[in-house]
Amino acid sequence: MKRLIETIRNIFKIEELRKRILYTILIILIYRFGSFVVIPGIDPTQLSALQNSSDSGLLGLLNMFSGGAFGNASVFALGIMPYITASIIIQLLGMAVPYFQRLQKEGESGRKKLNQIMRYLTVAIVVIQAPGYIKNVLVQMPKAAVTPFDGIHDPGVFFWISTVILLVAGTLFIMWLGEKITDKGIGNGISLIIMIGIIARLPQSFFQEVSSRFTAISGGGLVMFIIEILILYAVVCAAILLVQGVRKVPVQYAKRLVGN
Repeated sequence: MKRLIETIRNIFKIEELRKRILYTILIILIYRFGSFVVIPGIDPTQLSALQNSSDSGLLGLLNMFSGGAFGNASVFALGIMPYITASIIIQLLGMAVPYFQRLQKEGESGRKKLNQIMRYLTVAIVVIQAPGYIKNVLVQMPKAAVTPFDGIHDPGVFFWISTVILLVAGTLFIMWLGEKITDKGIGNGISLIIMIGIIARLPQSFFQEVSSRFTAISGGGLVMFIIEILILYAVVCAAILLVQGVRKVPVQYAKRLVGN
């Protein structure tokens, strides 16, 4: 523990590294703040049904990667997943299409072109996904007898168009935040954005698991909780072992004689 504290002190003694860490923290705070900004026209007090439906299944997975923004009907609802999908598509095209294979071999200029194509493909994916998300919000919001939707104000054509534009802008803004972390922060901006989205709900999930185990009617709740903690610890240790593991392979060279 003492060594860990000393390492943290040494990190903040380096001015360049300290600036990068503080800049990364600022970007992360902006990302988390945007996850709670509700789409204009939606009543934030009527989101309980949407949040409940986003806690399990495939929607729960999407909600986890977006850091809860999916269930909050946020402008960051679609998160960074469209960009990840676009990058996977580009990688697959690089294995099958000669044009993308040529771009991959062109070095820095080819990489810039691929990134530009990836951004355009991300916009196209968000434009396709956004209407489906809006429809899901309309279905989950509570209905009223007088107005078509009680939780959404004036769900007309303007609402659909403006919401699609906002969702596209939200995903592009997250991409920009990730690039800023890569350029001016500690690096690996997109991976860090994904990690923050996953661990953002970790404290809430932990306390929910603790309360469910200790309030269970059947016995053995404490034992099961301890077993879960031990399994989680084993998984973390295994992940660290795989990442940090090194196998030193001895390499023997034939003896060379130079000169006489």
